Parts: sequence; structure tokens; C-alpha cells
Amino acid sequence: MNCCCPHSVSANRLFSFFARRYRKRFSRKGFEPSQKQLLSGLQQAGYGGKMVLEIGSGVGHLHQTLLEGGAQSAVGIDLASSMIEEAEAWAVERGLSDRTRYYQADFMNMEEVLEAADVVILDKVVCCYPDADGLVHKSLSKTRQVYALTYPRDRWYVRAGIALGAFLMKLIRSDFRPYLHDPIKVEQWITESGFKKTYVAHTPIWLTQVFEKK
Repeated sequence: MNCCCPHSVSANRLFSFFARRYRKRFSRKGFEPSQKQLLSGLQQAGYGGKMVLEIGSGVGHLHQTLLEGGAQSAVGIDLASSMIEEAEAWAVERGLSDRTRYYQADFMNMEEVLEAADVVILDKVVCCYPDADGLVHKSLSKTRQVYALTYPRDRWYVRAGIALGAFLMKLIRSDFRPYLHDPIKVEQWITESGFKKTYVAHTPIWLTQVFEKK
């Protein structure tokens, strides 16, 4: 199920262009610092034997690593068709194809047909959506136990970088835009939905948080 809205179509084109590069980078360098923090938070919360849903799953390296570490199964959903193709190919190479399922789609159009998962992950996804409120609440509705996300910190240099990114997207006539959403509001949406923050870490740019259902 594909989204025909201009933002999602442009996101498909943009991130599909980088899909092969993303996979090569992961193969060569492994996880970024913020992703290592995300893994630490997930290990602390526990994911062994659990079902994982990763929204904005990219080439699949994160949830496939969780599967290799003891997670039961994983569903990946991404706007970019080439990201999904790379994830499916990598799952076959790693012997994980029977424990993974992938959708090239916009989660905001898929949430009603996706089943709930024990662990839901949004790694650098909130900043790709104009409607953070809708994204967070709809993804929380699919979360049984653990909700983990990484998104931009509210710092002047991050705001400047996102403004520059938006300008460049406009310059190349892309409808995709990056967004900086208020971390205070994001955390409030999550805690008001019955989750407790159990892990927090950050890099100069990214804020990583893990919440567990009370």
C-alpha cells in the first residue's frame, strides 16, 4: 500500500537513492553512535522472544540485529521502495527471511492493518513527518510493551541544520521536508499514553529515549 501524497512520494525517491549506500555503510562501519545508544536502551528494556515493529526501517540492520540477538520476529515498514528491497535481500543473506515481513508504505496509511507488536522502534523517523502528533499516537497504539525512538534535539545548530535541509529540498523541487518537533511535547504525548521513560541518551544532534508501558 503506497501513499500518493507528495511528501511521501518525494521521500520514496530521496531515500531510495541512498539505499545501497546505507547498506554498504552499515556493512563497513556498523551502527552510528545514536543507534548504539538505542540498542543499549532496548537491551535494558529487554526484547528477547518479542515481536518487533520498526517504522522507517531502512535497510533493516537494526531490527535484524535484534533478531540475531533473540527477538522472535520483526515487521519493517518504510516509505522508500529501495530500502525495502535492500532489507529483504539482507534478511535472506542473514538467514532471517522466515522471521521478517516488509511493507513499502506510509505507516500513517497502514496502522489500521498492522498488528500490535511488543517493541516499536522509530529511529530518526519523527523528523520525517509533518504530523508528529499523529505519528506518535498511532505508533503508540501499536505498542504492547516497549516504545523506542531517536529524533532531533532542540538546539540552535540542529534548528539551523534542519532549516538548511528544508531549503535544499525546496531548491531541488522536492516535496520532502525535515522537521524539528519539540522533544517536551513528544515526551508528553508518550507519557500521557501510559508509558514511563526508562532510558535516555543523546549525541550532539540526536535524542534517544526508551519508554515502557506501565
